[in-house]
Amino acid sequence: MAPDSVRRADQPARPGRGPLAGLTVVEVGGIGPGPYAAMLLADLGAAVVRVDRPEEDLRGTHAVLLRGRRSVVLDLKSDEGLRAVLALVERSDVLIEGFRPGVAERLGLGPDVALRRNPRLVYGRMTGWGQDGPYAALAGHDITYLAVSGVLDAFAGDDGRPVPPLNLLGDFGGGGAMLALGVVSAVLHARATGEGQVVDAAIVDGVASMTAMHQSMLASGLWASPRGDNLFDGGAPFYRCYRTRDDRWVAVGAIEPPFYARLLDALDMYSPEHLAGQLDRTWWPQMHRELEMRFALRTMAEWTQVFGGRDACVAPVLTMAEACADPHLRARGTYVDQQGDGPPGHQPGAVPRFSATPGQPGGPAPEPGAHTREVLDELGLGRTD
Repeated sequence: MAPDSVRRADQPARPGRGPLAGLTVVEVGGIGPGPYAAMLLADLGAAVVRVDRPEEDLRGTHAVLLRGRRSVVLDLKSDEGLRAVLALVERSDVLIEGFRPGVAERLGLGPDVALRRNPRLVYGRMTGWGQDGPYAALAGHDITYLAVSGVLDAFAGDDGRPVPPLNLLGDFGGGGAMLALGVVSAVLHARATGEGQVVDAAIVDGVASMTAMHQSMLASGLWASPRGDNLFDGGAPFYRCYRTRDDRWVAVGAIEPPFYARLLDALDMYSPEHLAGQLDRTWWPQMHRELEMRFALRTMAEWTQVFGGRDACVAPVLTMAEACADPHLRARGTYVDQQGDGPPGHQPGAVPRFSATPGQPGGPAPEPGAHTREVLDELGLGRTD
């Protein structure tokens, strides 16, 4: 087992670790995608100070997202709180906020004010709709943004009802990860030119960007069938999930002919007719039925053993708890053990991997305000309550 597989998440990253070592970030407290972007930066070595709101503790839902940073509690509606945040801004490379458009400006913490204080600052803004447009002032959540971006329609249950893929695709894929990319890109520009800027990261924009391949397929007529009848939405018999005898599921992704041939061979279904008819849509309903009957004959564990040595793009559908024990993910340290003061369990490791400057997940989420005195002393400011 590789060393990463037994790394503990309560072990803070050593000084200078990670490709972003030396980067300083102020995260104005928010939920979901903003904290995820800050977590990614912290895992890769950035020093992040989170400004939490008085009497707010998100560790129940955000314990992992809030790892690896210091926390100060400040009232941004007070003169003292605003003065402290602006002092942090003056000494930082990045500010991240997730307010609705106009809120930061009303608080006296908008981009104009912040960039006057620190012209090299990268001002990262995380919203669902973006800073402008007809919907900019409206509330929303992951499911709302997926709906309007045209993505949610592709995720449907058996009754045709769109089913959101948790809040992974919008909040974290199109939102937090895109904000982190934008921030790092703007930091490179600032270090080269001395010029800071605003990064407007909107979930609808990020999710739309992730549909680039599917938009291409639409334009070329390769995504012209009704929902559920296309290549990646369960229409193809070689790209969908099948129920097993023990009421579990196996995921099949045998798109390329060699993988499809190995799939058929493992199921004792190989024939020249089956192989030649892979892309014949008139054959798909029959193949669905045949594959459903075959997979229903064995348990998920039995199919996992059958396909374990075959390069056929077939895998068991694991729960999140089961995934932590998967031999491949354990060998890579994809999940790390949560120890120390944090809640027990597992959490994802730092991503991506770097050969020379590896990142590392920081310690457990701090109690809100745990570092208020420490940070204010560093800034030369008195305690703000």
